[in-house]
Amino acid sequence: MLALLIRLGLRFEDRIEERRFVDQYVRGSLGWTQIAMLLGAATYAGYTLWDWVLYPEVVPTTLAIRGGTALFVLLPLTALLSRRLMKPWAETIFLVYCVIPGCILPSIYLVLPSGFTFAAPGMMMIILFVSTMLPLRIGSLAIFCLLSWLALLVAETFAPTMPMGLRFINHSLVGNAYALSLYAVAAREYRARKQFRTSEALQREKERSEKSLRDLRATQEHLVQAEKLASLGRLVAGVAHEVSTPLGLALTTSTAMQTDLQTIADALGGASVRRSDLTKGIDRLKQGLDLTFDNLHRASEMVHSFRQVAVHQADEDRRAFELKDWLAELMSKLGPLLSHHALTVDVQCPAGIKLNSYPGALAQVISNLALNTAGHAYPDKRGGRFALTVSQPDAKRVRLVCTDDGVGIPEELQAQIFDPFVTTGRESGHAGLGLHIAFNLVASSLNGRLRLESKRGPGTQIAIEIPIDA
Repeated sequence: MLALLIRLGLRFEDRIEERRFVDQYVRGSLGWTQIAMLLGAATYAGYTLWDWVLYPEVVPTTLAIRGGTALFVLLPLTALLSRRLMKPWAETIFLVYCVIPGCILPSIYLVLPSGFTFAAPGMMMIILFVSTMLPLRIGSLAIFCLLSWLALLVAETFAPTMPMGLRFINHSLVGNAYALSLYAVAAREYRARKQFRTSEALQREKERSEKSLRDLRATQEHLVQAEKLASLGRLVAGVAHEVSTPLGLALTTSTAMQTDLQTIADALGGASVRRSDLTKGIDRLKQGLDLTFDNLHRASEMVHSFRQVAVHQADEDRRAFELKDWLAELMSKLGPLLSHHALTVDVQCPAGIKLNSYPGALAQVISNLALNTAGHAYPDKRGGRFALTVSQPDAKRVRLVCTDDGVGIPEELQAQIFDPFVTTGRESGHAGLGLHIAFNLVASSLNGRLRLESKRGPGTQIAIEIPIDA
């Protein structure tokens, strides 16, 4: 029998899967099922009203049978489902709830003067309730059908008289009702099992996808961390390389000055000192001090620049400001420095754009881009143009585009232009940190994006997109 049910799709081979399905199908909505059981008990006892309309003289007997069944069987079974310990026995309780009134009902027709004339409709009402209102599986419903039909057959044997053909009609109707209810319940259970299988498969796929996503994020975090460490290594190597040159020159110069100073000291300790030797020694010391000062000053500026590489949002408080007025104030401060490079500035910004962001970080980004334009876009020092155009693509973002018409960026450098120490002006003393600092500021502090939009040829265009509310 189990093999047949498995083949028909009305049972699972896996016992654990079958148990989960039964728990969901039978015990999934016990609250609604209890309401249906209360309605069934009220309807079962309420048919006494029909008895009173047709045969008032037998109402006490039928009321005792119907009401007693509802009061002492149906209602206690309904209440029993409220106890947590009885929930595993829910399907058994449903079966008892159905079988007892189904087997008792034929006895009422022995009391009624009409006998079994209305037996088929009464039995069909119970079958309809059982097959539609209660979550019985096909096996439990088959047990109910068999026992209630046997009870009808037994009750008919005690009937004093029955019209010819009534037994055949009653059993034909009841048999059809049983067949239809069995098919309906089997189809409902089959669909529920398919849906259960689908939901289980979806749940497994969801868990697999979530695990894959967790693994992917872990891998991504590992790669990001590895990239951070690699970037840190390149940064440290670049810092060491950049700072070692001026410090090495300063150390060499100081060593030479120490030798010159010792020479002067030895000369002063002798019998006579020539004025020319003393003057020559002092000049060498002066040149050495100037050279040492220049190199130490250059190293100090580099260290100050390196400190700007690691930028965090905590470096400055966020505040609200109007972008157009703020840009005008910023350009007035940058004006003298940019005019020293013969660089003209053109700012186009519509009024009314208000940001709630970090103005210090944004000022440093724009300053770095402007100074980068001054130092690299026009190497012949004949001057040029730095344009800043502001637009608002939507209510949540603002876009700033910095453009020049200078020499442009070589195509082979464009992929690494935001890396640390990438520069085309190494011979001019540039460390290659300006665009790297700007990129870090936009990504970390301003929570936006900075990208190079020029591809080849003269001119450079760098776009900044930041949220209105950082």
